[in-house]
Amino acid sequence: MCLAIPTKIVKIENNQIAEVDLSGVRMKISLALLPEAKIGDYVLVHAGFAINVLSDEKAKETLKILSELDIQ
Repeated sequence: MCLAIPTKIVKIENNQIAEVDLSGVRMKISLALLPEAKIGDYVLVHAGFAINVLSDEKAKETLKILSELDIQ
């Protein structure tokens, strides 16, 4: 089973690569599937690709649930 994790875009390079933050851990991901994503958006990330833009409310709710389950 795969799990896509909500992360927040903090920087975009060359319109295709984003730096995202997940609880202080930063990584680079591809925006090839979501060219409309922008800095400040929460995106679901799977296998290094942003696959969906989430509302702030949904992203924070999901992150809260994950932290309660202690699986982050």
